[in-house]
Amino acid sequence: MSADYDPSMGVHELRLVVTADDYERALRFYRDVLGLPELADFSSEEGKVRLLDAGRATLELIDARQAAFIDRVEVGRRVAGHIRVAFEVDDTMRVTAELAEAGAQVIAAPTRTPWDSLNARLEGEAGLQLTLFEELGE
Repeated sequence: MSADYDPSMGVHELRLVVTADDYERALRFYRDVLGLPELADFSSEEGKVRLLDAGRATLELIDARQAAFIDRVEVGRRVAGHIRVAFEVDDTMRVTAELAEAGAQVIAAPTRTPWDSLNARLEGEAGLQLTLFEELGE
């Protein structure tokens, strides 16, 4: 972290906003199957919106070469668009199976990476490409 960092001047939350064609299906997938707890329901007559807690958020900026490398490690070829959502989980094998059962397409089964994590790649609801990762090291 930069020595110039001042928490009173910075960003306080990263919120990924996803528009889902099948809202109820996406809500069930991410809340009920993946297990993201519901924080708030701001739905109204204008439309539906729920906030789901995904734990700590980070913005991971990578260049095209690194994106290609990650895809090669996790999938074997370049497949991701410019946005991919990564969730740290306790058990990549179990969560991959649960999400597949709920309709996610498994792009690549869990694979041990050079950075010592177990990563799986899926196509989730609402068109999101997902990486599930389990830290294996200390």
